[in-house]
Amino acid sequence: MKASDLFVRCLEAEGVERIFGVPGEENADFMISLMDSNIDFVLCRHEQGAAFAADAHGRLTGKAGVCLGTLGPGVTNLLTGIADANMDRAPVVAIIGQGSTKRQHKESHQIMDAIGMCKPISKWAQAVLAPENITEIVRKAFKIAETEKPGLSVIELPEDVAKEEIEDTPMPPTKARRPGADHKAVSMAANLIANAKNPIILAGNGAIRKRAATQLTRLA
Repeated sequence: MKASDLFVRCLEAEGVERIFGVPGEENADFMISLMDSNIDFVLCRHEQGAAFAADAHGRLTGKAGVCLGTLGPGVTNLLTGIADANMDRAPVVAIIGQGSTKRQHKESHQIMDAIGMCKPISKWAQAVLAPENITEIVRKAFKIAETEKPGLSVIELPEDVAKEEIEDTPMPPTKARRPGADHKAVSMAANLIANAKNPIILAGNGAIRKRAATQLTRLA
């Protein structure tokens, strides 16, 4: 199979149901592979809209929303939306196209350091430089995006890598176990709250992410 076929299978293994985006020439193989998948592609008028749609999807479902853009202006148009997702702790995986690795050292049309631009605004950003790395990179991207505190992962898929042949299978998703709070610390906090005359609750958006509104109301 082509590397782009494997990439799509990895997305299916992660439970991805839809991708929001604006494709370009460098995404062509990925889009062709997507035609044989049950994943819906939601064509957007602008990459920024695609990024915000993925942001909203991540906030509402708790699963990483996925957006797609091509190289150059496709990436720069995504930046506002995906940066917002990362700052507001919404799980998002952005897939970006890139020109061939054989011409990235040149001043080639629309080729720019997309990963370099995305690193300061993401939890993790990585280019796929060999098809053998696809399964691990996709699994890691989703794990990092969805693990507390959630945020943005970026995967760059160059056009020549997407065309290469590879025989591999997706890595199965695994749930990360979070450590529980220390029982003594919880008891101390409960005693402080119980003995306080005018306690004030400052709740962050983690309470929303974990659907803790009912428990928070009971505590109040």
